[in-house]
Amino acid sequence: MVFPNFNEEKFFWKQGNKIVIGLDEAGRGPLAGPVVAGAVYIKKFPISGFSKVRDSKMLSVGERENIYEKIIADKNIEWGVGIVSEKIIDKINILQASKLAMKKAVKNLENKIQCARPECVLLIDGNFRIGTKYFEKPIIKADCKVVSCAAASIIAKVTRDRLMEKYHKKYPKYGFDRHKGYPTSLHYANLMQYGPCKIHRKTFYPVSSMSEKI
Repeated sequence: MVFPNFNEEKFFWKQGNKIVIGLDEAGRGPLAGPVVAGAVYIKKFPISGFSKVRDSKMLSVGERENIYEKIIADKNIEWGVGIVSEKIIDKINILQASKLAMKKAVKNLENKIQCARPECVLLIDGNFRIGTKYFEKPIIKADCKVVSCAAASIIAKVTRDRLMEKYHKKYPKYGFDRHKGYPTSLHYANLMQYGPCKIHRKTFYPVSSMSEKI
């Protein structure tokens, strides 16, 4: 099994790029709710407990929450979040919305650190660039290979899960606290029974074939 490491960060640090930011998103697949991106800048190597950082999908809820709290409390880590609503997703499609969420995460992080264009690099989980003023390196499955991207995946996932738990209180019929908007059998059953609500993605099937009831 391949675990995230600091090889990419070290490479760019040696090239004189002082700021290397890992990016990842959570929420491309759900039928409801926003897509959320995380941006993580690790100031120096090593960081305490980095060996436990994994792609968020490989961690249990408890493990994610525990590592998330350690990430946001670590003085050697700066992080940002970008959120794009289901309404925007329906307007521009999920890929463009994911890119926009990453841009927003970078902007959020910029407010915490000073980025100089020649010294800043973005490591992006995926096979696409997002169109910033910085150097961007797409890396497929970066959340499994690059520590800063794995940390970003945890920031994004925990942030989104907490948002969906809040939505559950507003729309309790759908079980958002359990499936977080993903297309599970429970979610399908509730959609068939109640129809979509305001946070469902209207361009995603089968929501697109239904009319909003709430």
